[in-house]
Amino acid sequence: MTWEAWLTVGVIVAMVGALYFRAYAADAIVVGCALVLIIAGVLTPEQALDAAANPGAATLALLYVVVAGLVETGAVRWVAGVVLGRARAGFEATTRLTLSTCGLSAFVNNTPLVAMFIPAVQGWCRQRGLPASKYMLPLSYAAILGGSFTLVGTSTNLVISGEWASAGRDPLGFFEIAALGGPLAVIGLVYLIFVAPRLLPERGAVLDADQDQSGYTVAMVVEAGSPLAGKTVERAGLRALSGVFLAEIERGGTDDRPGDVLPAVGPQEVLREGDRLVFVGRVDSVVDLQKMRGLAPATDQIVKINEPRPNRVLVEAAVSHRSDLVGRTVRQARFRSVYNAVVIAVARAGERLRGKIGDIEIRAGDTLLLEAPRGFIEQNRGRSDFYLVSEVKDSVAPRHERAIVALVVLAGMVGAVASGKVSMLVAAAVAGAAMVGAKCCGLWQVRKAIDWRVLTVVCGSLAIGEALDQSGAAAHLGSLLTDLTAGRPFLTLAVIYATTMLLTEMVTNNAAAILMFFVADAAAESLGVSFKPFVFSIMMAASASFSTPLGYQTNLMVLGPGGYRFGDYLRVGLPLNLLSMGVTLTLAPLVWPFEP
Repeated sequence: MTWEAWLTVGVIVAMVGALYFRAYAADAIVVGCALVLIIAGVLTPEQALDAAANPGAATLALLYVVVAGLVETGAVRWVAGVVLGRARAGFEATTRLTLSTCGLSAFVNNTPLVAMFIPAVQGWCRQRGLPASKYMLPLSYAAILGGSFTLVGTSTNLVISGEWASAGRDPLGFFEIAALGGPLAVIGLVYLIFVAPRLLPERGAVLDADQDQSGYTVAMVVEAGSPLAGKTVERAGLRALSGVFLAEIERGGTDDRPGDVLPAVGPQEVLREGDRLVFVGRVDSVVDLQKMRGLAPATDQIVKINEPRPNRVLVEAAVSHRSDLVGRTVRQARFRSVYNAVVIAVARAGERLRGKIGDIEIRAGDTLLLEAPRGFIEQNRGRSDFYLVSEVKDSVAPRHERAIVALVVLAGMVGAVASGKVSMLVAAAVAGAAMVGAKCCGLWQVRKAIDWRVLTVVCGSLAIGEALDQSGAAAHLGSLLTDLTAGRPFLTLAVIYATTMLLTEMVTNNAAAILMFFVADAAAESLGVSFKPFVFSIMMAASASFSTPLGYQTNLMVLGPGGYRFGDYLRVGLPLNLLSMGVTLTLAPLVWPFEP
């Protein structure tokens, strides 16, 4: 090999080690390694930029916009609620959870999908006193299985298909990978439903509903026409929410006259339009209440803020002892007039505050939960009225009325790509524009939704992959691989699959897939066989990250909520790794023969 090839291999080995030990952020490591190769002259800046201009990477960025529309309208959260709303524990719950997650993840990015399901699963487990560890890993694994069903199911599939097409080859079909992903999904779901529950620990049980959850006191009203009206508290999903509890219901009251108060609300109490529901709980749980369809803050001041509600956020503000607010009631403080904000809830050192929000007298040290325009923080950060002002994460009220529109846009995008008449890039661009144009999400939400770290890793990995090809290292490694496997295509395919799977568990799925793409291309050329079975096998192997929490983001996301340990992933996930390998190596050469 030339010195350029040796340097490229050395940089890649160093990159894999740094990623495995989490020395720095993944995007910094990958970009740093790409810069080393550019500075050393292995790769020109123009070549690096050309490599990063991958149609799959561009499509991935546009799909973040589509997903933002689905998330901001509450469409995904609504589906999650329907799936788990009345499910019984055990077999039925696992079946409904894994089937729905698997189906949705074929068309929706896995990360926001799992993020939407986690609180739903936590609340459902809390209501029944069940350990969340029985459901969190199946949730992540089902999302991974579903992502292997289409080319838009995972970022890996998008990037590899883009790299395939960039060489002048005919584009891969939208559902072409389903020849492998479909059988694996069936086998994997059977495993998750019937076998995995026996292997999963009983750990991470949620807290009992009677445990103290004191924090904010917030009042919500059942809106006219609300889907919650006519349902019992239990059926409405309000019986034992995670991190918050329903303290009482006030019924039949007006602004001037209090209504009848129903304390110690039972699960069979039927909700009515206009009911004022008083909750006590943590701020993140209050955010979840804000996002429930059919519930609204119990104050008419919300509609009077001079800013559309989708452009508002929730803000926590701690009242200073020097503030003129001290000693006034919330109503007397005239928040809407003075701050263009509305007090949604008040927290006072764990004390439960009774009465209507407007009648609460503000004290120094109180933490106010405000609904305000996004510019509120900058305008009031240095104000003497507050010790601290901070935005509550993911607190924008969903645009429920646009949920159907968002689902129609998604269906249109999938249908257009599946027809074969529109490329994924064009379909994703049109769908993203439709989401913004139809006001399913705002431009500022789009900017927040795009995961620039993932895109940076993808583009940096593409540049390093190009260096692997340009330096001759990929060709040398491909020839070495074919020599080690005695020129047997199937054995070469098996080694490439196993290597990709191992790298995925150690580093990131995108980096592993891109690097192995170039090695497999060189190996297939050296063998004189079709590259297609290798391409789809790499896609499957890069997604088959089941046995560690490190290789795939959704695995890491469920680590805490499920109370898992590293050994749990190995015990439950390793059989899935082996099943994926068996299905792929059996079917790939049959569906796409080695003969070119």
